Amino acid sequence: MERGQLFAACLLCWSCSVCVVTAIQRADMFPYGTLSGDLILAEGDDETSRVLSLPRPLYFYNSLFSQLYVATNGIISAQDLPMEKQYVDDSFPTDFPVVAPFLADIDTSRGRGQIYYRRVSGKVRGTVIVGSTPVTLNNIDLHAYIVVGDGRAYTAISEVPEPVGWALMPVAPIGELFGWLFALELPNSQVGFKFTGAEFTRHAEVTFYPGNQRLSITQTGRGLDDHNHLTVDTVVSGSVPFLPPGAEVTIDPFKEIYQYYPSVATSTSVREFSVVSAERGSESFSFQLKQNVTYRECRHSNHAAAPETLQLTMERVFVMYVKEERILRYAVTNKISPVGGESGSELVNPCYSGNHDCDTTAQCIPLEGQAFQCQCATGYRGDGHNCYDIDECAEGLTSCGAHSQCVNLPGSHRCQCQSGYEFGYDERTCVGNKRQMEQRHNLCVALECVEERGPAGVCVCVCVCVYIDECSSSPCHVNARCINGMGSFQCQCQPGFYGDGFHCTQDSLQSGLQPGGRPSLGAFIPQCDSDGHYRPLQCHGSTGYCWCVDNRGQERPGTRTPPGTAPSDCDRPAEPTRPKTHCDVCERWRASLIEHYGGKPEPQQYVPQCEPDGHFRPVQCYGETTYCWCVDQDGREVPGTQSNNVVKPACLPSVAPPTVRPLPRPDVTPPPYTEVTLLYAQGQKIGALPLNGTRLDAARSKTLLTLHGSIVVGIAYDCKENKVYWTDLSARTINRASVAPGAEPEILINTNLVSPEGLAVDVKRRLMFWVDSNPDMIETSNLDGSGRRTLFDTDLVNPRAIIVVSSTGTLYWTDWNREAPKIESSSVDGQNRRLVVSDGIGLPNALTYDSSSGQICWADAGTKHLECVYPDGSGRRVIHSSLNYPFSMVYYRNHFYYTDWRRDGVIAVSKTSSQFTDEYLPDQRSHLYGITIATTSCLSGAIHMLYTQHNTNLGFNVQYF
Repeated sequence: MERGQLFAACLLCWSCSVCVVTAIQRADMFPYGTLSGDLILAEGDDETSRVLSLPRPLYFYNSLFSQLYVATNGIISAQDLPMEKQYVDDSFPTDFPVVAPFLADIDTSRGRGQIYYRRVSGKVRGTVIVGSTPVTLNNIDLHAYIVVGDGRAYTAISEVPEPVGWALMPVAPIGELFGWLFALELPNSQVGFKFTGAEFTRHAEVTFYPGNQRLSITQTGRGLDDHNHLTVDTVVSGSVPFLPPGAEVTIDPFKEIYQYYPSVATSTSVREFSVVSAERGSESFSFQLKQNVTYRECRHSNHAAAPETLQLTMERVFVMYVKEERILRYAVTNKISPVGGESGSELVNPCYSGNHDCDTTAQCIPLEGQAFQCQCATGYRGDGHNCYDIDECAEGLTSCGAHSQCVNLPGSHRCQCQSGYEFGYDERTCVGNKRQMEQRHNLCVALECVEERGPAGVCVCVCVCVYIDECSSSPCHVNARCINGMGSFQCQCQPGFYGDGFHCTQDSLQSGLQPGGRPSLGAFIPQCDSDGHYRPLQCHGSTGYCWCVDNRGQERPGTRTPPGTAPSDCDRPAEPTRPKTHCDVCERWRASLIEHYGGKPEPQQYVPQCEPDGHFRPVQCYGETTYCWCVDQDGREVPGTQSNNVVKPACLPSVAPPTVRPLPRPDVTPPPYTEVTLLYAQGQKIGALPLNGTRLDAARSKTLLTLHGSIVVGIAYDCKENKVYWTDLSARTINRASVAPGAEPEILINTNLVSPEGLAVDVKRRLMFWVDSNPDMIETSNLDGSGRRTLFDTDLVNPRAIIVVSSTGTLYWTDWNREAPKIESSSVDGQNRRLVVSDGIGLPNALTYDSSSGQICWADAGTKHLECVYPDGSGRRVIHSSLNYPFSMVYYRNHFYYTDWRRDGVIAVSKTSSQFTDEYLPDQRSHLYGITIATTSCLSGAIHMLYTQHNTNLGFNVQYF
């Protein structure tokens, strides 16, 4: 080959190796700046940040680092950096550990630029346009909790600004990712996590109709952290429709088909949702969802090469935005199965159908055929059917180190550093923070200071305690106020600002003004007087709600009124707030006893069990023993409730749970038209669950009435006047309301009631009957509350359920006296009292009347049996022998429907087959109490009430006049 030809060939080869490199586009860069949570490095030519302590150690090239430094020249190091001349012009490797992705000789002095830096993990960020207003989400937290045994996924996103919080309620696909990853597996299917593992990327495009707004969602799984928690970053961008403040969003159940290919899963679906608001009423919308999930497929997996198709069924979707806490919540119940796999007539293992009796804190393990095994989850102990929380703190099963306090949690525990200490890099060891250490050195008295060895060099005063006013050093942000407490302090941002108190940012959205100074649509604009002070009465121009405020503009509790009603009298002084002395008595008593036991109580020793809000749990036990009893709100034992049985007593709370915000409407909202509906009591609400034949129609279930601050226990229905009656354990009242749109509650009896529980209505005689379990009485009155009188006040210990059979004029009630439980009866006028059942029963909570056979039936939480017997005590038979924890029951068309405290739902049992046939689990997971049946008209037959139930007339041809 000639020399010229050789040169041309070489030149050609060299030309082929050239590639085109383009610059990084702005769209490819992360959001940055102080609004994105960044810190700013000081200006200069050779600056280094203060030390950044990592919450978890960083493993890098087989070395462990717990702190980092950021330098001006685009370099990060695990130790304080030397001067730049020692490394900028030198070749690698350096003499110190370094990460240098942007190494350059940079000078930011005199305004030439700035260096931003921050740590990001498991966050939500992006820009969402609500209507026409852009809202930036700056690395806000997302937390997800999965109940694997039921396929329930709960997702909470915190610090969500108000306009975008309401607008993102329909975007349940943000939380549906976790539902797909950890759905309940039916046979011949696999959950998403078995395909993807902990590292994946999900791209979703949501298009809203009719406005054609588009929202892009990208969620990246970055693996498991040191605690085996899945870390997922979420980026959202695009537009969403504006929703009025206070709106409620309902998303119907739906099914979605997933196509599986090598390393990718895809799906496309159309969803419908409804929005109900005070401004616009009820509206219907829809959106199209297109998504794909990419992941690294395992080369050794046994998945077929051909695409696999699976069906994801989302049975319940619950969404809510809590304005006061700025939290957006999604709850989704999911099942994964082959396409059409749910509709077959073949028997499904109870673990897959959910009709098992495992405890809610246990895992259901399917075996052959219909067999299964229950296994308590980590942090719980028991046989799987009854699981109890392990108190790691009391048993010494904790990893908490010195200067820390162990706090027990359901199924786990956490370590909390004492005042003046903070967690080190391992999140277990508490080390003194610098400011507190300096103060302690200054306060220590000679011969009373003990120096501890270790890197922290902590000085501990062993005898002298000096009160420190932390607020005196102004530790909070300039736009925050400092609240000093015993041994601690708290920073709270001023009104109009948000943040953690140490850094507060003005909320331009809450200020209600757009950049041009014009009010934003739907925003609240405070009203001021001529002197610039807040007017005592404030009203929202869009919603019509009004409330009173103090001189700082803060809402006065109990003064908010809905549109169309007279506003509160703001000139009247506020009612004095009763001190909540009992809220922390339980925690203080608990801490005192643990200290008395030397920090490690024996398994048989008593340690008070407290609710998260500080109240006593209704049931208390001696350590791990089965010796338990009920207590009131002050921790005093309720007489007659002591038990030494593996089944704990059915204790009712005496303090209403915290109010869920935003506050729903306090009037009646009837369910969609249906001839027969189950009404159930659940704490602060009465729920409506329509029946389709004898099946539970979960898709049309809804809240009938919300009662803030109440504990609704007993419930009954009057089919003649279409009214629901209930007892309120918290307010100590008996109430009723018409089941009509907009109807408001009416108090019937509010005196001389202590613990009203079971309730029954006699439609024929227009009477109601109830039990009061504290004075141990059974009383009656007319339906309007007049003519009240006592039927029985002797030989009762723990009366609970009561029913009335109108056709015979007979009352029946249960008494779960732990020494001698029984079921009794009498006439409606209190005559002919007699014993019906007294042997072979334990906790007869629920009672109903089977009008087709004329038998009295009860569900027993102690024996786990559902049994029936004739009124004379003969013909006793067991319908079902393995209930979970029944509380109340009703009979209708050859089926028993009971509320269950283990499943926190409504369970259906067929009298003919003695099998569980259906189940309903409300989105709000808490105990259900009474249950009754409501009908559009009175049916022919005998009227009967169960513990909190009136089941309308079945089987007999009786006329009512």
